Parts: sequence; structure tokens; C-alpha cells
Amino acid sequence: MPGFTKVNGVTSDGGAPPDFPAKLTKQVVVCTIIAAVGGFMFGYDLGISGGVTSMDSFLMKFFPTVYVKKHQAKANNYCKYSNQYLQLFTSSLYLAAIVASFFASLISKKYGRKPTIQVASIFFFAGAILNAAAQNLAMLIAGRMLLGAGVGFGNQAVPLFISEIAPPRYRGGLNICFQLLITFGILSANIINYFTSKLHPHGWRISLGGAAVPAIVLLIGSIIIVETPTSLIDRGRKEKGLSTLKKIRGVDDVGKEYAEILSAVGLAKQYKHPYRNLVSLYNRPQLICGSLLQFFQQFTGITAVMFYAPVLFLTMGFGDNASLFAAVMANIVKPIGTVVAILVVDRVGRRVLLVEAAIQMLISQCAIGGILAVHLKTTNVVPKHYCVAVIFFICVFLAGFAWSWGPLGWLIPSETFPLETRSSALFITVSMNMFFTFIIAQSFLTMLCTMRSGIFFFFAFWLVVMGLFAIFLLPETKGIPIDEMIDRVWKKHWFWKRYYKDYDARKGQQELQDKPLGNLGAETS
Repeated sequence: MPGFTKVNGVTSDGGAPPDFPAKLTKQVVVCTIIAAVGGFMFGYDLGISGGVTSMDSFLMKFFPTVYVKKHQAKANNYCKYSNQYLQLFTSSLYLAAIVASFFASLISKKYGRKPTIQVASIFFFAGAILNAAAQNLAMLIAGRMLLGAGVGFGNQAVPLFISEIAPPRYRGGLNICFQLLITFGILSANIINYFTSKLHPHGWRISLGGAAVPAIVLLIGSIIIVETPTSLIDRGRKEKGLSTLKKIRGVDDVGKEYAEILSAVGLAKQYKHPYRNLVSLYNRPQLICGSLLQFFQQFTGITAVMFYAPVLFLTMGFGDNASLFAAVMANIVKPIGTVVAILVVDRVGRRVLLVEAAIQMLISQCAIGGILAVHLKTTNVVPKHYCVAVIFFICVFLAGFAWSWGPLGWLIPSETFPLETRSSALFITVSMNMFFTFIIAQSFLTMLCTMRSGIFFFFAFWLVVMGLFAIFLLPETKGIPIDEMIDRVWKKHWFWKRYYKDYDARKGQQELQDKPLGNLGAETS
């Protein structure tokens, strides 16, 4: 698309193809799938909360006032579930994730990506057990916070792990496996909720405790996966890093890539304060774009739809089982949409998907808001055919999100930051994502009560803003080796290039200092 090329200042295909010899090896595929189970855990925790909050046995035990309002014939449709503690049950996970992601960034930097993923699995398991055994609201919230710690560690390490082991030409598709497993986690949670809702009075315990199964899979699988070459070399294990690089690339001719990693590590070690360096002039474009992606991802309205889909369907007049079944049907489209992203993201690029989906989701949000504005009043039931229309537009919305702002919100930040700030930058972006998720999760039911159908037009406004952001301010990153992003992407962008006026002089000085290190890399190969 010529318009995209002109705005970016780089060719639409991201420039010349990467010249590092590499195969898509079985080792990389297996490690990617195992690591992406962390995404399944995240998705399961996303999807499970909305379903259990619609179960009468769960509401009676922990939220009796909501249970009473739910069954009052003349209760306001939009306000039946407006309860701060009920929202805290969902949102507390994300507060814990913010704190945990800070410690995860330190562990990831000092001990590696693999141990960070292992810690995530332990937190997931402990949280699932505590939730399943909960006797009061305090235990319930504590379990959710342990799950949040798992989310913080997993979302910090997994996208970074996959980006660092994947060959550049396959990086987009492989990284989106993380998002694909998130969608399968959400779908699995909805299916389990549908069946456990019929098991009174402890069906909700099975739903919440079910998270322990993938947690065990992740823990066992994380023992099998390799550490990334970048992490090994960064921690002084150069020979192990070189042998691992040959193993995951499936070729012996890895000298150029190894030398580039050595050079990046040498440059990274010049920075003793990565968080201070993160706000430096050269890293500001990546930080701004990475943070805005997290904001926009949540302000598509996806969190509200995923968390509270069963509640939303109940609000429109569906019965308990019908609302859970409708949520299952809606969430079937997300894995399909994510597979689309895996297949096309490294062909058409990131920005085309983001812009197309912003338009698609904008139409969906306006259609849903319009239907509810006309047909859902304070105490009535929405006519059946309009309920079907709402489900259809939710499916259209979820499909668009699944092949764009969902996976790319994680992919782009994981592939754009230089090594010296990569772990700290991922902490910032993960924290931003969790913070904005917390805001939406804690406020959506209250906003629905106050704004009624207007809440969907609120999200529609932000979809317009994020579409313009993707067109004018977000550069294309497909096919570019991670350690060449600044030279081949950011320095050529029409807007962000102003941040790199004296970057070449500084880089040249650093390369002179690191020359022996670079020669060592070439000789070792």
C-alpha cells in the first residue's frame, strides 16, 4: 500500500529480508508452544471470572446483594451487577500483575527467561488452588492476586522468550502463538463455565480450580525448553549461547547473528541504569508507541466484552445457561481470528491489520450501542432477533481484535526495544497493560449502569483515535531483526527520526570500544 510506505519512510515490506541463516526448527516450535501455555493460563483467568460471576451459587456465597438484585423483577437492567467488590474480584488480578511484572523484569534479566516462566507456573498453580478452596471473599481475592502474580511473570517473559528464539522472518507468527493460546484459554474457560454452572452448589469451584491443570503443564514444560541465546550471552555464558543458537537455528553458520548479539550485549552493558536509559531520547519513540499500544488494546472495549459477556447477555434477558452458551459461541471466533493473524502478519505486516481491525471494531461497537440504545430499556427484555444481532456484532468485534490489537499489542513491544532496555521496557508495557485492564475491569459495570448503551460509543471514539495512531505514528516492523530496529525502522520514520539525529556518532564510538568483542564473535563462528 503506497500510503503506508510514504508515512513510514521505509518500504512496505519492512526493507530487505533478514540475512541470518536459519531454519524453522522443531526445537523452536516446541519451545514456542510450551512457553505459550502461559498465554493459555492468562486467557483462562480472563474468561473464567465473567462466567462464575453469573452463577447463582457463587453470588449467594460471596455477593448476596448482587444475587438479590439479579432476581428482582423491576431491577434496572443496566445496574443489576454494579458492585465494587464484584468488580474487585475480577480486577484484583491486574493490580497484582503490575507489582509482579517489576520483579519479573529483574529475575528475567539476572537469571533468564526460562526461570521466570517457571515462577509464573508456580504462582498460577497456587492461585488456582486457593480460589477453588475459597471460603470467604478475602481468600477469593488472595487467590486472584496469586494468579495475577503469575500473569505478571508470564506476560513479562513469554513474548520476550519467543521473540528472542524465533528467526526474524517467522517472529511475528510464532509470537502470536502466545495470543492464540490466550484465545484458547478464554474459550476453554467459557466451555467449562457452561457445564459447571449446572453443578450446584460447587460448580464454580471446579471452574476456578481448573486453572491448576495448565499450570502443571507449564511447570513441567518449562523444564524442557532452552534458555534464549541472548539471555545466556548477556549473563556471560557465551559458549552455551553459541551452541544454543546453532541448535535452535538448525545451521552452523550463525556467525553474523552471534556477532550481532555480542555487539548488542556489549552496548547493553554500558548502561547501568536501564530504567533511566529507557526514557532517554533514543528509546522514547519505542516507549511511547509501546505504552500507547497497551492503552489502545484495552480501550477497544475488549476487556469489557471478555470479562462480562455472560453478564451482558443476562442484562439483555438471556437465562443463565443461555448467556454462558452465547459467550461460548462468541469466543469461538477468537482462535480462528488469531490463526488468521499467524498466517498473514509476516506477509502483510502489522499496521495493515491494526488499521483494518480498528474500522471493523468501530462498526461493531456502534452497532451494539445503537441496538441497546433503542431496544434495552430499564426493565424490559431485548427482542430475540436483536439479541442475535448483538451476538453477531460481538463476534465481528472479537474476530477483528483477535487478528490485530490483541496479538500485536504484545508482539510489537517485544520486538522493538534494544537489548539494554528490553527487560525494563517489557515491565513498563506489561504494567501499562495490566493497569488499563484493571481500570476497565473495575469500572465497566459501574460505567454500564451510569452511561448505559453510551459505553459502547465511548469505546468507538477510542477506536477512531487508535486507527489514526496506527496510520501516522506506528512504523512497520515485520521481517526486521530485533537488534536492527533503530537503524532500519525508527531512524527512517517521518516523525520519530528526529530523536536520532546524533545516534550514529554515539553508535560508532561504541562500536570502536566493542571491536575486540565483535571480532571474537566472528572468529568463534
